[in-house]
Amino acid sequence: MTLPGGFRALHHPDYRIYFAAQGIALVGMWMQQVSLQWLVLSLTDSPFRLGLVGTLNFAPALLLAVVAGAVADRLPKRRLLLVTQSVLALQAFTLAALVVSGQVRYWHICVLALMWGVVTTLELPVRQSFVMDMVGRADLVSAIALNSAAFNAARIVGPAAAGVLIARVGLAPAFVLNGVGLLVVTAVLSFLRAPGASRRSASTTMGQDIAEGLRYGLRSPGLLVVLALLLAVSLTVFNFGVYVPLLTRHVLQRGAETFGFLMAVLGVGSVAGALVFGVRARPPSTGTLVGAATVACAGLVALSASREVAFAAGALFVVGFASIIMVTGANTALQLQAPDELRGRVMSLHTLVFGGAFPIGSFLTGTVAEHWGVTTALVVNGAVGLAATGAVALWWRARRAAVVRLAP
Repeated sequence: MTLPGGFRALHHPDYRIYFAAQGIALVGMWMQQVSLQWLVLSLTDSPFRLGLVGTLNFAPALLLAVVAGAVADRLPKRRLLLVTQSVLALQAFTLAALVVSGQVRYWHICVLALMWGVVTTLELPVRQSFVMDMVGRADLVSAIALNSAAFNAARIVGPAAAGVLIARVGLAPAFVLNGVGLLVVTAVLSFLRAPGASRRSASTTMGQDIAEGLRYGLRSPGLLVVLALLLAVSLTVFNFGVYVPLLTRHVLQRGAETFGFLMAVLGVGSVAGALVFGVRARPPSTGTLVGAATVACAGLVALSASREVAFAAGALFVVGFASIIMVTGANTALQLQAPDELRGRVMSLHTLVFGGAFPIGSFLTGTVAEHWGVTTALVVNGAVGLAATGAVALWWRARRAAVVRLAP
């Protein structure tokens, strides 16, 4: 059967099986994220401490991302993923045990959040570059769009389910279900045929590999503009885990079920954006990325005016739609520009910028919200994001004009 362009990656058996298993695990992951955020607020009622957990989740990306990229290019990717999924499952079951026993404390959450950050920093460039091994260059756009759609479809189901579970059963089931989902992925990885073998042609040290990846990124203007736009959006827009629960609790004066609903609406917008991107089935232009980043940041400013659930849901749909086009487009552009032997290291720059911006963004958002309220935090984030996106667009336009002038 011939599939539409946006779904062509499903022709590959390895990817088809992995995609299904990953979809199950992602629902559990989102259930855990929502439950963890609500747990922190229940224990502390502190925007600052909620932001600090987000910082600990993503701080390792600042220190370890480039190392993880070199590891991804040196070692078999499937084996690395088997290890990381198993460790993440252990983290989820530990959270469940602490909650059930009644012994959970804020410092436990901080330690486990840091552990999650270290493991996922290693996992992300490995998993992203492993996609190419499963589907090849021709179907990469389709695979990335489908991955993004699955990630954000889980954002619909997971938070909604977590909201109901928290309100009616408690927090522990979400952590257990996440651990089970990760074990499913581990089992599936054991049976895949694609090994994700290293494609390095020379014997070099880890330090030389890291330096080579950094040099390639810094000397490639096409990569730099994508990374700069990604940085602007990551710092300002993707702090959903901080400002959505705060907006729900402190502005809308609602509970866990509304929080789950708003996160689900955000996911609906993101799925729609991913599907639109996938249907196009071609790499995005810089103009598309700039436009998506602009709309996402403007959506945050609109969200700051929310006083009713319906208005907040509409604004979050727009933010989700635009931001996922930006992020999925950036992922695609970086992978297609990267040589096979450098793909892990190029994607580690993606992890460094995308994941490394979260600790800074979460900390700043939580701090502003603590002192001046979540409404002010949303306005500040939106305005800073718009200014940064505009500056990157102007730089890229000036550079292209200079290249045209110097052309023979």
